[in-house]
Amino acid sequence: MPVTPLRHVVYLHGFASSAQSSKAQYFGRRFAELGITVHTPDFNEPDFETLTVTRMIGQVEAVVRDLPEGPVVLMGSSMGALVAWHAAPRLLERLPSHPVTHLVLLAPAVTFGLDRDVDFGAGVVDAWERDGVREFFHYAYEAPRALHYEFYRDAVACRQSDADAHVPTLVFQGTRDEVVRPDGVQAFFAARPHVTVEMLDDGHQLLNHLDRMWEQTRQFLGV
Repeated sequence: MPVTPLRHVVYLHGFASSAQSSKAQYFGRRFAELGITVHTPDFNEPDFETLTVTRMIGQVEAVVRDLPEGPVVLMGSSMGALVAWHAAPRLLERLPSHPVTHLVLLAPAVTFGLDRDVDFGAGVVDAWERDGVREFFHYAYEAPRALHYEFYRDAVACRQSDADAHVPTLVFQGTRDEVVRPDGVQAFFAARPHVTVEMLDDGHQLLNHLDRMWEQTRQFLGV
């Protein structure tokens, strides 16, 4: 039985991924073993081309609003973790009937937009802005998909440092992450006593540590 009245878990998939990603399915199965349903919005809807962080935050709010009243845990991977970080304080303000009690963040993209050359390579973002769209390989479709520059502009406008919901937060970060800078993640959370950062000898996907992350998540949530 849960130590805390855990009602809802909402899992937020990463950039150019889907609600059927390997991690979404893994954690969905593990929570299901405890009788807990994981709700996973698909950020590719209505389309990938017009995706923005603001749109994703709105989608999370819509999903949570439709759930029966009760505590909510937000769990996200990479860009989905960044969305969870932004969505949590918004939900606490707008939906007090669905309080966000915990965050679980996997390789959170909290440094996104701080250095465009580091994130994408020299001149890439400038070309993206000039052309209006850029193609990214989409793992769910196994093919390139176009994305408007508005995605980058909107993401940079969302200030990670202002979005803290001040709820217990567990972060898993790979030391060999090739997408999210491990030192940036550690620096971002260093002065936040309600955040626990677990560094793992793994890459961005963290697929070699699924069982370990599950056991620590289960203990963290008291289920």
